[in-house]
Amino acid sequence: MLRYLGRRALLALGVLWAAYTVSFAILHLLPSDPVEIMAAGGDRIAPDPDRVAALRHEYGFDRSVAAQYADQLVGVLRGDLGRSVQSGQQVTTMIADAFPPTLALTAAALGLGILLGTGLAVWGTYTRRWWLRQMLLALPAVGVCLPSFFVGLVLLQVVSFRWGLLPAVGDHGVRSLLLPAVTLALPCGALIAQVLARSLTTALGEPYIGTARAKGAGPARIHLRHALRNAGLPAMTLAGVLAGNTVASAVVVETVFSRPGIGRIIVAAVRYQDIPVVQGVVLLGAVTFVVINLAVDLLYPLLDPRIVPVPTRVRMEGTV
Repeated sequence: MLRYLGRRALLALGVLWAAYTVSFAILHLLPSDPVEIMAAGGDRIAPDPDRVAALRHEYGFDRSVAAQYADQLVGVLRGDLGRSVQSGQQVTTMIADAFPPTLALTAAALGLGILLGTGLAVWGTYTRRWWLRQMLLALPAVGVCLPSFFVGLVLLQVVSFRWGLLPAVGDHGVRSLLLPAVTLALPCGALIAQVLARSLTTALGEPYIGTARAKGAGPARIHLRHALRNAGLPAMTLAGVLAGNTVASAVVVETVFSRPGIGRIIVAAVRYQDIPVVQGVVLLGAVTFVVINLAVDLLYPLLDPRIVPVPTRVRMEGTV
């Protein structure tokens, strides 16, 4: 197990390094200059060349690209993501202040999406009514096709502006969290429902289901205890991937609903080409993907005890 965790940790570090390096390269290939944007201060007139040179030296942009990359990488290893070119604040502080609202939105959306997707898949494969089964299993395809920003705008127009049931913008507690969470949960739940419904259909045709029926197990017990447990592995893998995608989608949804969070700072950072902030957010997304995928890998044995880490399996076979 320790060898397995060590290999996963090395792979995770490789993913983080690749994400940081690629973002650094792309941002430095852009034609605009963040220092000139900062010196201009939003004005259309050309900035003072002396001020541009002073800012370029202050932030280290007057050195070679290789030297900038090496210094920034060493800073990341020390936990220092640098300072924002636009505001002068520490990037670590900015992300730490903005991440909790985004995390709350992501957790609520992912939890709601898992509940919706699981419920829809189980109901669609459990019901004996043909027309209801076809309708329920067709809904996920519709949900996948709907982009998050479109769903958000429709919910704003109907639920907030027309019916006045929930706040339209801002962060005012649980009530203001519902609409953004539903916006993110619908496509997430649709994907989970698609994968889980197919896995359940396949699992219900396996021989062990016939054995369970022969032992007197009822339809609900067979569906929930036997089939769902074995069919849940692909859906759990997908949920791990969707967790990272939900963080990325939350940036767009936060902008639509004018919520505080990572979305607000990333929009400003991209607008002003604030390289340290953009790289910090990219690194945060990579860390989120890595941690969630590692957690999913470690949860596999809980659903299926036959699944063990590869090094352990090899050692057991060699012993036998």
